[in-house]
Order: sequence, then C-alpha cells, then structure tokens
Amino acid sequence: MKTGPWLPGRAALWAPVVLALGLGLASAQRTLEEVPVQPGFDVQKVAGRWLTLRLASSRAHLVSPDDPLRLALRSIKMRDGDLEFVLFWTAETMCRGVHVTIHPTGLPGQYRGSFEGGARMHVRFVSTSSDYSSLILYVRVEESGDGGDGGEVTSLWALLARRLPGDPQWLRRYLGYVREFQLQEAPVFNLEGKCYPDCTQDTAQG
Repeated sequence: MKTGPWLPGRAALWAPVVLALGLGLASAQRTLEEVPVQPGFDVQKVAGRWLTLRLASSRAHLVSPDDPLRLALRSIKMRDGDLEFVLFWTAETMCRGVHVTIHPTGLPGQYRGSFEGGARMHVRFVSTSSDYSSLILYVRVEESGDGGDGGEVTSLWALLARRLPGDPQWLRRYLGYVREFQLQEAPVFNLEGKCYPDCTQDTAQG
C-alpha cells in the first residue's frame, strides 16, 4: 500500500478508524485472535457516514491532554472489494484528509493493510447492530522493528454510530471491551463540516 505524505510524529495514527482514532502496553500484547468478530458480518451495510462516539487506546501517550489524538472518521467506502476509510487529522492551524484502503483477508469482518516502512494494520469489525447503525471497530497497527524484528504494537478501539447521541446499549457493550482489554479512553473529534471541504487530501492506495 502506498501512502501520501507522512504526518509528523504520527506513524501509528494511520490505523482509523482511522477513521479514524486513538487507541498500557499490557493490553497491546494481547493477541489478535482474542478480539471477537461480528458473526455474519455484511460488508455491504457498513459503507456510509459514521460518527465517533467513543475512542480508546492501548498507548498512554496517545491520550495525553497535552497531545491528544486528533483523528476523525468521516466515512467508510467500498472500492472493488476493498474498504476505504476517509479520515481527517486536525490541529489548530490545519486539517488534512487521509484515505486508507484495507483489503479483505478472506474471513468475514477481517481486513488488513500495510504501509511504506513496513508497518502492518489489522482491522476487525467487532460488533454491529442489526441495522448497522452502531459499530464497534478494532484496529491494530504493528510497526516494524530494526532488522525486521517486531516493533511497537498499538491497539485502537472505536464506538461508531450513524447519528448522535447513539444507543446506550452499545455504549455499555463498548465500555465492557475497554475494561476487558485495559484500554485508556481518548478525546473524540468529529468534524462539523467547516473543515471538511478545505482539507488537504492524502491518499493511501492498495
């Protein structure tokens, strides 16, 4: 996967979901197989506009009040069997659009991608409501270490909804995962439209 210009000091933040998304190290060492996947996941129903209700991270520095993660998921699109996350990275003086494409693994609800520099991304659609109006998303970014050894692992969890304020039942379910995986909650950023049209666009293509 080729990416656009790298965001300064934010290699791990390409996970979105990306969306869009901020997600101690003890939980980062949990294996991918421990994360559940929605049974009968229907990829056709996940496309469209999403809002981030809650965000959680396995890495404390991503949720510091002085340096919060500022990724906002705008939407999920289908591209010839792949999925594309449309994300926006915001700061005081800038807004940059980021398009990240992930590819199916052959298993329902599971996707993966890679970046220049060797980092790998795994995405799991953990749970969805029957009408796909609520969604719990898991993203795992594995950075390559020196000499090809394993590097840092960052786990990102997000509670998404089609509209605010969201379903309280899904908030309780999401908070259950936050406790189970010992995550730290992060600030949430959603765009209100004022930033979106003027954003600089970066594209990640498979």
